[in-house]
Amino acid sequence: MNPAPLLWHYIYLLRSKKNREFYVGCTSNIEKRFKEHKKGINYHTRKMLPVELIYVEAYKSKKDAYEREKKLKYHGSALRNLKSRIKDTIYESEGGAG
Repeated sequence: MNPAPLLWHYIYLLRSKKNREFYVGCTSNIEKRFKEHKKGINYHTRKMLPVELIYVEAYKSKKDAYEREKKLKYHGSALRNLKSRIKDTIYESEGGAG
């Protein structure tokens, strides 16, 4: 008997290539969700197109994932700390040398 596949929940950070704005989201299907963002299906990111996926965190617990998303969205220090941790990634997404 094969066990059921593990369902992961993802926090992700998008960045607009147009205006350099960031968007934080949460999903259980990162590939599908990113495709939706790229197609402009999401109201909140439509004005940001084109977007790129620059960061992902994976959680086994849906509750943990949504709590992390909430912190990143509503507590500026959490997002600032994350941006500081991935500053080279952000720089590279701007076309820098790294």
